Amino acid sequence: MHEFELRTSRRGFEAIAGVDEAGRGPLAGPVVAAAVILPSGYINGEIRDSKKLTPRKRENLYKIIGDDAISIGLGVIESSAIDRINILQATLAAMKVAVSNLSPQPDYIFIDGINNINIPIPQETIIRGDSLSVSVAAASIIAKVSRDQIMDRYHVLYPQYNFLKNKGYGTKEHREAVKEYGRCKIHRRSFRIK
Repeated sequence: MHEFELRTSRRGFEAIAGVDEAGRGPLAGPVVAAAVILPSGYINGEIRDSKKLTPRKRENLYKIIGDDAISIGLGVIESSAIDRINILQATLAAMKVAVSNLSPQPDYIFIDGINNINIPIPQETIIRGDSLSVSVAAASIIAKVSRDQIMDRYHVLYPQYNFLKNKGYGTKEHREAVKEYGRCKIHRRSFRIK
């Protein structure tokens, strides 16, 4: 999990950021990206792809990463913008905002997936980066917990969809609620609900 960071620091880069997102697939809510700069040589064997962690473990690591990171940046793109520019462009925009919110700015970026960010910083995409890079895995945890917190707040406004449980994903219960109540303000109109 640390090889990418070690190799890149040996090339002279010091502030290395991992970038990942949460919320590309849901029917409702924003896409959230996080960028995380960890201290050089940082090791935490518990940090891994957020999808492989329980909610409680993610929340514990969210606090640890928050305490240990040099910098954390978030980018949130709401459902109306997703509908306007499409989910891929919204994801890349959220990533760009997350990196822009880092202080200090990174001198190298690892991005989960296959798409670069339109930002003038050296960068490398890593397929399954959240399983291969500690900084990307840390970003995946920050993005996931941050998005879950947003969806928990939306649950208070729209309890009939049970966002507290489904976080906006297209579960059977969620799809049935949409059939009964229609879509609410945070549903993605460009996403088909089967």
